Amino acid sequence: MARSESSERIRSTTVIFVRRDGKGAMAGDGQVTLGETVIKSNARKVRRISGGKILAGFAGSTADAFSLLSRFETKLEQFQGQLERAAIELSKDWRTDKFLRSLEALLIVSDEKDAFLISGKGDVIASDDGLLAVGSGSSYALAAARALMRNTPLSAREIAAEALKIAGEICIYTNSDIIVEEI
Repeated sequence: MARSESSERIRSTTVIFVRRDGKGAMAGDGQVTLGETVIKSNARKVRRISGGKILAGFAGSTADAFSLLSRFETKLEQFQGQLERAAIELSKDWRTDKFLRSLEALLIVSDEKDAFLISGKGDVIASDDGLLAVGSGSSYALAAARALMRNTPLSAREIAAEALKIAGEICIYTNSDIIVEEI
């Protein structure tokens, strides 16, 4: 029996960003899956960059995500740490560059005041409600975070962690090995 191409894709992750009461928190799980097999359970998909001033989280092909993260850091340096400008310029390059267009990953980036989801289709999306999520379990994490934002006094950090835990209980590509960074 031949496996389909989609079952052999590396699927990795759920990352969520939550902003509440002036604080931002980004959480990511640690699972990387190849087809039906978990090949790593403690990958680190949320990182501090730019001297710790910016949080970045990624979902999709790990190698592609690291390539994009590296390019984003270059854009940050080029534009003196201006998050929005660096995100827009990376998105432009990603959409128009032949090599970058083939990359399969998504990024969420945040500083103290802004957060953006960056896609290869040229999207730079800011959240209306303080929430952004990417990855295979993103819809579950986002729904959980919205409910927690509306119905609890939990902090951004607590909401991000709990939303990811809930997503891990539903999505087979998300686990409970959670890393949370706060800004």
